[in-house]
Amino acid sequence: MKIAFKNFFTRGFGYLPYFILFYFIYQVEIFQEMVLVNGVLQLLLFLVVACIPALFTKKMSYVDIAWPWGLVLIGILALLLGTGYKPRIYLVAGMYLFSGLRMGIGALILFSKGHLNSELSRYTYQRRRWNKAGYKNINLSLQYEIMIQCFANITFLAIPAILMANNSTNSLAISELIGVGLWATWFVLEHISDLQKQQFLKKAFLEKKKKQVCNVGFWKYTRHPNYFSEWMVWNAMIISSISSFSAAFSGDQQLVWIIICIGLFYISYIMYTTLVYYTGAVPSEFYTLQKRPNYKEYQEQTNMFFPGPNKNKY
Repeated sequence: MKIAFKNFFTRGFGYLPYFILFYFIYQVEIFQEMVLVNGVLQLLLFLVVACIPALFTKKMSYVDIAWPWGLVLIGILALLLGTGYKPRIYLVAGMYLFSGLRMGIGALILFSKGHLNSELSRYTYQRRRWNKAGYKNINLSLQYEIMIQCFANITFLAIPAILMANNSTNSLAISELIGVGLWATWFVLEHISDLQKQQFLKKAFLEKKKKQVCNVGFWKYTRHPNYFSEWMVWNAMIISSISSFSAAFSGDQQLVWIIICIGLFYISYIMYTTLVYYTGAVPSEFYTLQKRPNYKEYQEQTNMFFPGPNKNKY
């Protein structure tokens, strides 16, 4: 009973930063409509697409559909509810729409081919964490983890859109143009990374060398160029929204703006830990090591996340 109570308290505490940020963002009058509508629609989206399927199938992989389409939703809401300068609204909406559609359509294709019929390895790895932490109720764990990603879409990950879509300054700042340019660059590089891996795996399959390690193109310089590029995409969105934060800042609500500022830059930390430790590099490599004998050598000779000089002879 004590362990169950402790686990419940610990997990409940995990939601606290999202509730706090939601409360403070909602204190800004021009943000209220977009914040509230986004919150309601994200909850409905995750409930229908991820929570209910997970309840019946005991699989968390459906969140891979809900999360990117949640980004698409944020982009649409920026277009519909944004009160700011139209060119800025189009830019921020475009960033969310392209990011979400690229991953969301990919997830639907995987679903249509039956790849989500079994739990994805990164979510299988989550069960190891739950067991280690003493979380025995699988249904509760699934719903908790899904809602964490839902609350991220409601709060932290929506901040750039909320700020930029409601900035009425009738010109674009240099930082916005730089941020959008960086976003476009890393968006393209992420897509190229995925294509390089797909082509490598297809060739390995045709040559009946399924256990080969992908070490071509960007994969020579980091073991996860796609994850690194996704992280940089979000950093670029942070840069894009800095001037909108400055324009909206009010001395009358200093605590509110301090919390929003922390939330904005905290996006980088959230995405880094997610892409490296939570659903990205670490879970992926745990299972890859079991399937590909040469992967250990690849690990020793290639940086895991941040690109760097290749130390091998590939």
